[in-house]
Amino acid sequence: MKVILLFIVAYLLGSIPSGVWIGKLFFKKDIREYGSGNTGTTNTFRVLGKTAGTIVLFMDILKGTLATCLPIIFHITTVNPLWFGVGAIIGHTFPIFAKFKGGKAVATSAGMLLGFNPLFFIYSCLIFIISLFFTSMVSLSSMISAVLITLSTVILSYVAPAILPKPNWLLTIIAFGVSAFIFYRHKDNIQRIKNKTESRVPFGLNSSKKKK
Repeated sequence: MKVILLFIVAYLLGSIPSGVWIGKLFFKKDIREYGSGNTGTTNTFRVLGKTAGTIVLFMDILKGTLATCLPIIFHITTVNPLWFGVGAIIGHTFPIFAKFKGGKAVATSAGMLLGFNPLFFIYSCLIFIISLFFTSMVSLSSMISAVLITLSTVILSYVAPAILPKPNWLLTIIAFGVSAFIFYRHKDNIQRIKNKTESRVPFGLNSSKKKK
């Protein structure tokens, strides 16, 4: 019963629609009515600006981290912490507080990694930052990173055990599932990338500034 209750707590943590609440509270805007209509970090940056976007990014990461740490906080050793991270990811993408229409799972998935293995989280962030530098597209970087991080869950224990000491097949399965979901949620972005109309960030090798 305790495990079930904590999984529900993890889902509710993930369900907190950071972008929606901050937009309505401080900007009198519902970000679902602007930009891509997404409730996540990227659209928050686009609609509400850098400060709001940064706050939402950290809040969405924190949701995944807190959820993953729940079994540690409540001294549960019979369930892998990753399952609670998954609960937060489900909450983020299908939030009960926002009519089950949420974000694309990237930041909250990163938060799950932070709660589970901080070194692997840093490694994953570096992959994303490098990808973003080369592509200047958050969407494409998210998809590339998802694939590379999933592969890394298998390879790193052999080539860099300091980061990931041993294979964790549950982590690999979850990473594969999250990656597939990220690709699915980015289907519109994929079409815009093909049409060369996808939004770019103002830095990196292919930034929006260089395209002007």
